[in-house]
Amino acid sequence: MPAQTRPPHAVPYESVLAVIGWTPLIRLNRVVGGSVTPVYGKAEFMNPGGSVKDRIGIAMIEAAEASGTLKAGGVIVEGTAGNTGVGLALAACVKGYRCIFTMPDKFSQEKIRLMRAFGAEVITTPSAVPPDHPDNYLNVARRVVEETPNAVMADQFYNPANPEAHYRTTGPEIWAQSGGRVTHFVGAAGTGGTVTGVARYLKEQNPKIKVVTADPQGSIYAHYHRTGDIGPYAPYKVEGAGNDKIPTTLDFDLVDEFRVVDDRDSYSMARRLTREEGLFVGSTSGLIVHAAVELAHELDDPAACIVCLLCDTGERYLSKLYSDEWMRENRMLIERGPSVEALLSAKPADFPELIAVHPSAAVRQALELIEANSVTQLPVMDAGECIGSVTESNLLARLVERPELIEVPVASLMELPLPAVDIGADFETVTKELVAGRPAVIIRRGAEPIGIVTRFDVVHYLTGIGYQEGVAKK
Repeated sequence: MPAQTRPPHAVPYESVLAVIGWTPLIRLNRVVGGSVTPVYGKAEFMNPGGSVKDRIGIAMIEAAEASGTLKAGGVIVEGTAGNTGVGLALAACVKGYRCIFTMPDKFSQEKIRLMRAFGAEVITTPSAVPPDHPDNYLNVARRVVEETPNAVMADQFYNPANPEAHYRTTGPEIWAQSGGRVTHFVGAAGTGGTVTGVARYLKEQNPKIKVVTADPQGSIYAHYHRTGDIGPYAPYKVEGAGNDKIPTTLDFDLVDEFRVVDDRDSYSMARRLTREEGLFVGSTSGLIVHAAVELAHELDDPAACIVCLLCDTGERYLSKLYSDEWMRENRMLIERGPSVEALLSAKPADFPELIAVHPSAAVRQALELIEANSVTQLPVMDAGECIGSVTESNLLARLVERPELIEVPVASLMELPLPAVDIGADFETVTKELVAGRPAVIIRRGAEPIGIVTRFDVVHYLTGIGYQEGVAKK
């Protein structure tokens, strides 16, 4: 059993509310792959209510009590994706308040049952309605407030107590637990309160810290951050992240980058976290960790330190994310095809991994390399970077017009550089580049180019055609 540096929970607590926060920071290992950049997950699913939203549940209730809007015997109303409802219900049952929650019907039954287990009333609303529709879950919640005596709206999307809770707790915890080493924080924005509060605190400690927010494909946040325009919204499956409107609890100025992640990558990473790291988490954690792992490979720096949020427990998604039947019905278990590593390993052992030419080399030397190695194109490499490319057909066409070009440097005739992908990338990443007209793709392990994949390599892998069968060159 791992040794404890200090006994956990060495003293008793007055109530369950005192256990909220100070969740552990856990290093991710297998899902990070070959990157040397350390990635740590802030295990918010270990809060008593099972999610990061426990922090804002008690914070919003106490803020309403302090302002006098919430009085003894009052009713707390909220439109929620589920986790905020659980956090509010947990605190409300300790403090003696009644709760009524509205929730879009796309969310899991586990969340609805859990809120009801804490004594809350739950009203489900249609998911596929715009923000201004009367049946939108937030508009339904506002009507409930108007129609219910002594009711107050928690209003997590516009309540300053939301980001303030993370400024006072989550941010300082990350700073202390990382020993001030954190260089990048990766989260997701539903209300944006977590990202805003954490970012504000961390950037006050070290303005160089970068804040990256993973956004579901279909959410408006990434487009808004990039352009300043609302942009189109499209439905997606990930729960509790992204949005179809702009809340006041998200400070876009504190976010350095938004990264868009699709549902399938989010769900795949969440399942990997459970099976490979023993961290039983939900789909938003998968969304965030997918972006964090991408970032880790791009940085490839052992001096960097990425901290990402593990938002909630996987127990809320047993009927969806962790149901193979649901995953197949929603096209989440489709095989993506071979990995880049598999494509490279399928080449014969005597095939050179990467043949390249320096920009100062003569065109004659490039053609000699092409002929000697039975290839049709070469990357032009300088100091480990692909700065251009040359193809046999283009060089020969230029020489027919001007034979004297045979001795000029390759740099004067080179074409666009070849795209580069990481060794851990999937088949779709490579084929997108090749289908777009690129003759080949450079393969990297971190910053080091280690190989090349061509259209012929892909055809060979998929059909089983031998490298010497009917094709002289690749």
